[in-house]
This record gives sequence, C-alpha cells and structure tokens, in this order.
Amino acid sequence: MNVLFITADQWRGECLSCLDHPQVKTPNLDALAADGITFKRHFAQATPCGPSRACLYTGMYMQNHRSVLNGTPMDSRHTNVALEARKYGYEPMLFGYTDTSLDPRKFGDGKTVPGGYEGVLPGMDPTYALTGDWKPWLDELKAKGYEVPDDPDEIFKPIQATESSCGKGKTFHPACFRAEDSNSAYLTDKVIEYTTKNQSSAWFAHLSFFSPHPPFIAPEPFNAMYDADEMPMPIRQVTPEKESAQHPWLAYYLYNQSGKGFSFGEDSEDNLTISDEDLRQIKATYFGMMSEVDAQIGRLINHLKELGCYDDTLIIFTSDHGEHLGDHWMFAKYSYFDQTFHIPLIMRDPSEKADKHRGAVIESFTESVDIMPTILDSIGAATPNQCDGHSLLPFCRGLEPQHWRQEYHAEFDLRSPYGNEESNPLELKSNQCTANIVSGNQYKYVHFTALPPLFFDRADDPNEFRDRSSDSCYRDLMIEYAGKMLSWRMEHDDPALTNLYLADDGTVLQSNRPSSSGTTLKDTSL
Repeated sequence: MNVLFITADQWRGECLSCLDHPQVKTPNLDALAADGITFKRHFAQATPCGPSRACLYTGMYMQNHRSVLNGTPMDSRHTNVALEARKYGYEPMLFGYTDTSLDPRKFGDGKTVPGGYEGVLPGMDPTYALTGDWKPWLDELKAKGYEVPDDPDEIFKPIQATESSCGKGKTFHPACFRAEDSNSAYLTDKVIEYTTKNQSSAWFAHLSFFSPHPPFIAPEPFNAMYDADEMPMPIRQVTPEKESAQHPWLAYYLYNQSGKGFSFGEDSEDNLTISDEDLRQIKATYFGMMSEVDAQIGRLINHLKELGCYDDTLIIFTSDHGEHLGDHWMFAKYSYFDQTFHIPLIMRDPSEKADKHRGAVIESFTESVDIMPTILDSIGAATPNQCDGHSLLPFCRGLEPQHWRQEYHAEFDLRSPYGNEESNPLELKSNQCTANIVSGNQYKYVHFTALPPLFFDRADDPNEFRDRSSDSCYRDLMIEYAGKMLSWRMEHDDPALTNLYLADDGTVLQSNRPSSSGTTLKDTSL
C-alpha cells in the first residue's frame, strides 16, 4: 500500500464545500470525500505550527512531547510516523516542510541545530524539502525567467494595483507568479515526478502545502475567484474592549497581536483597525488560496488514477491548525476558540472493507494524534506505546469504536511570538503559561495554570461570547468538566516505562497495549 499524507497550513475545519460551506468551493476535495470519509469534528491538539505538527507526527499530546512553541526542541527519544514506517520498509519522502525543532543533544554541534525551528522530521527524506528560504522553488522560478528578489519573502510581493483591482482590499492584488508556477504547484509537480519514478514499490509521500497560511496572496485567477462584497464580516463583539473583557489573557493578547505577514508591506497594520473592506477581502483571498490548493490536489489525484495506483493508496488530507480571519478581533491561531483548533480531515482507505461506507460523514470527535496510529495501522505496523491517539480505520470500515472520546482536548502555551514577553504584564512564570481545553457537544472548559478558568455553554452561545464560570447555575457542570480534564491528563501521562515489569529473574515483561481506545468495536454496517 502507498501512503499520500497531505497537510495544508492554517485551514479552518468548516472550509469545505462538501460540508456546505456557503462560500468556499473545493470540488476536488469534495470528490475525495465522496470516495472516502469526512471527519466533521476533527481538532488539532496544540498551536502554533511546530507544537501542532509535533502532535500530528508523534501521536502525542503536547503535555507529553513538550515541544510547546515554534523552536522548542522535541525530545529525540520520541519516535514518529516516519521512523516507524521505515521499520516496515517505507522510505518516507517529504515534499514541503514539517516545522520540527530538533533535539540539540542529538543533532548539530551543540551550538546550532540544522533547520532551526523549521527542521525536518527525523525519518523523512528531505530531498524535496521546501522551508522558509524557498530556495528550490525560487531556483526553478529563476530558470523559468522570473526576476527573483534577493530577499526570498519578497517573492510574495503582489503585482501593483491595476484597473481591475480598483476599489478592492489590499490582498486582492495577485502574486507575481502564475498559478502553474506557485509553490503549491511546484510541490505537486515534484510528487508527480516522484510517484512516476517509483511505480515498482510501495511509497510514502508527505505533501505539506504552505497555503492558505499568510501572507494572504493568491495567483491569478484565484485572487479574484471570490467577491469580497459577498464575504460576511468576522464573528466578534461590537468592540475590542467588549471582546477583551472576557478574560485577562484575551485582553493582553488582543492588544499585543501583530498583523505582520497578512499583506506584504503592511507590517505595521493593527489588527484592531483593519477596514471592513480589507477584512472582507482577506477572507476572499484566503478562500482563493484554498481553491488553488484544491486544484493541485485534484491534479495529483488524477495523476494517481492515470498511473493505476489510486486504488492502492491511503490518502489523508488535513491541516495543522485553523485561522481566526478576524473572528473575536484576532487573526492567526493563538486562542482557546475553536477557530484555532478545528481543522479538516478527509481520508480514503483503499481497502475493499471501506467500499460500503464511502461518502460517510463522521460526527465523532477525532484528533490530530489519531493520524499517526491510522497510517501505521493501514500499513500493518504496530502503534508505539507513546501514542495518545488511536487508529481511525475502523470508522472507514463501518466499525464504530465503543467508548470513543466524547470531547476534544487541546493545549497551548500563552507565550505567543507576538507578545512582549519581557514586560510580562500577566506576571506569569514560564511554567504557568499553559492553557488546557476540553470541549464536548455543548460545554467547553478552559483551564489556565495561574489565571481564571472559562466555561461556555454553546447551546445558547455558539460563538463563545459569554463566560459562565462565575454563574452559579453552571457550578456543578464546571466542576464536572474540570474533573474530566484532570482525568484526561492523568490517563495520558507519558507512559514511558510504566507498562514494563521486571520479574525476579530479571526478565522484562510488558503489558499489552489495548486496541483502539481500549474497547471493542461495534459493527455499524447495514
């Protein structure tokens, strides 16, 4: 079996037309969903990119892998999906980036570490890696006759305003490169070349797209695919002051966030004063970037069908985290709101066992930590004891795991890269900067190490504007959810050697790891 593991960056979970999104169009992902399974309530376990991808690649919660910020090294004792796949004869190939901060005790010379926070996940072949300097892609653009700037970030400088862009927001202006020459197209080209050359053996390709991560810019025609006038305004309180009154951390963050990178050349723009015109255009451009990625995925899937290997390939599409798009007066992905953690997941299991269930939409809560066990399960590999997640293949085959999780869980470190940590207005120690989230069908509890908690009832407050933590009517429910969070953390403490036992004669004994969530499977097929 082949593995095609696709990630986009900063893709909100509801932004698929197969989930009836009112604006964005994703026809190729819709087709994949119709031939596979869509997980409607899929969530990341951490933010930003580095910590979230650490969860994705190791199957571990942040409390265990401890890579809590972009640049926080990940302990080399932890295995990952690429290293485990190599044990079963695969040679995982990276197309893009993994944002892995490598352990300085094992990699580098003790003073510097390869790749910085944009290092390559151990076990991934970096032949087609594409990180922040964009060098392989820029070299190809130069070979095609483009004038490539000395500063690689300037490649995202838009074409100057034209007659067609009059009256449009700043992010409407198209990229200087054609759609067929974008970084998304470049990476897709390389996967097509690689799979064409490797038809005689099973392959593992991890395609990691940069879009729709900022800067918000799209090549023609995708920059104009969506009309900004038809875009709804962000979901938020009437003023930043009212929004920030919800919690002291939110008040701190709202007034310390930065708009750097949203629109090239607009580094000094304040997120709280972006015009309505620009807010609507950012959303339109963001959707255009999604449609460009969707087009490239469609091109790749058509190629696999032409090669004749589509029906022997596990295909997974997901993201590392979401994007606020102005909701709650925020951009990027640093919050306790669902806009940060809700992400898409579409999976096509090629097994005949999945044929009767293609096109299904799963409502159960699934998490990024489930991806590594799922990939390993599909290739017949064992799931390492470190993994906090469980295989999702049973869902693809009509078998619903009994006693499956009833909430999603997430964590993040409050030390946003945009804040002025030296001033530390919240007076938090470095070990007091964690927020933990447990969120079910109706209620959501957010616990801060050294700040007041939050509790939301989304039945009558779906946008999470009203904190109920001080409401006596919710006291018992809040205690219940605090207990759920404590039990979750206790259940998922790093097992390390705790499941080993040394007999009197020195024999090392090991208890068996329970199958999918420690329960039996219930057949839901007709």
